Amino acid sequence: MEKLIKRINELAKKSKEQGLNDEEKAEQAQLRQEYIRRFRQGMENTLSNVYIMDEKGNKRKVEKKK
Repeated sequence: MEKLIKRINELAKKSKEQGLNDEEKAEQAQLRQEYIRRFRQGMENTLSNVYIMDEKGNKRKVEKKK
């Protein structure tokens, strides 16, 4: 994940300084999609271990919205 973020930041810096060619723009878009996919997966894994306690003291798992 660190390599992914590092490369995204390199491309962002280059984009601001001198612009990107078409190949680099495509790479940047692909890297951003991969980052978002990994972030969401990590968040889903975290939330799968979260419980909510209701007013009566009952624990229940957080469920994904439909």
